[in-house]
Amino acid sequence: MKVFIITEGGKNIGFGHITRCLSLYQAFEERGTLLKFIINGDNNIEYLLKDVNYQIFNWLDERNKLFEIVKNADIAIIDSYLADISVYNTLSELVKLSVYVDDNKRLNYPKGIVVNGNIYAKELDYPKRDGIVYFLGPKYIPLRKEFWKVPEKKIKEEIESIMVTFGGNDTRKLTPQILNLLSKNYPNLKKNVIIGKAFKNIDEIKKESDKNTYLVYYPDAEKMKYIMLESDIAISSGGQTLHELARVGVPTIGICVAENEIRTVEGWKNAGFLEYVGWHLGEDLMEKLKNSVKYLKSMNVRKNKSKIGKTFIDGKGTLRIHSVLKESLNENPVSFK
Repeated sequence: MKVFIITEGGKNIGFGHITRCLSLYQAFEERGTLLKFIINGDNNIEYLLKDVNYQIFNWLDERNKLFEIVKNADIAIIDSYLADISVYNTLSELVKLSVYVDDNKRLNYPKGIVVNGNIYAKELDYPKRDGIVYFLGPKYIPLRKEFWKVPEKKIKEEIESIMVTFGGNDTRKLTPQILNLLSKNYPNLKKNVIIGKAFKNIDEIKKESDKNTYLVYYPDAEKMKYIMLESDIAISSGGQTLHELARVGVPTIGICVAENEIRTVEGWKNAGFLEYVGWHLGEDLMEKLKNSVKYLKSMNVRKNKSKIGKTFIDGKGTLRIHSVLKESLNENPVSFK
């Protein structure tokens, strides 16, 4: 079987697309399929791609090169916020099965399969059309293989440690602000701070660190899982990491740093998992954050939120996607129950 995954990522556009596509790569690879990543990105992403077959070039500008590589493939999976509809239309004609990873009903997709694993996916009212099938909701959220199975998280009586994570680049420079708050108000808490490869504010972060601050540089998925299991609560943006936190069951305080995260953070807030403190430029953000940490001191509150996260995400989403794609390849035309 010939499979390609087409996506984008880097210091200016983030790493979330690559992270979730990596999980799909792992599912196919585990079942003996040789496949290839094609990424519009920069060298900041290479640390994520250990032992992965990939090619980096600007496939948006070099479309003919992309189409020549993927034509006649069995499956092409595309996860992009930048590609226009013409790219999708051409891919749909060139390969046996085209798959579109979507978040916000971004385009009127051509024939193929749309996968949206977000908590709000079923509310988007996707159009029903012949030749297109939808797999929607958290049961289809793709997670890296390290999160397919996780041990039971222990909820302690007291908060002893907190995780701070804002993806691979912390574009809004929130990490030093939050560390300043935590160092002043919770000096005895252990602070596990994730430093992404594209961070440009490490000196500021170091300035706000105290003796209980631990900077974790460029962690792989296994290390991220370890930090999540160790931390009693987390502060996070609304990207792909939020789904991993829910899977592990880490009670989380959420800050929205981009418009494409609004539905995600609000969805998890409404589900009862996320303590959402608002937009990154919102008034009294740090005060709301401090109040949320106080609220999460309750062991019962944290137990409940942990349970909710794990109820919504069971870690099998990637394997479900793999199964339905394999099944669809044997059906002509594409049809599902």
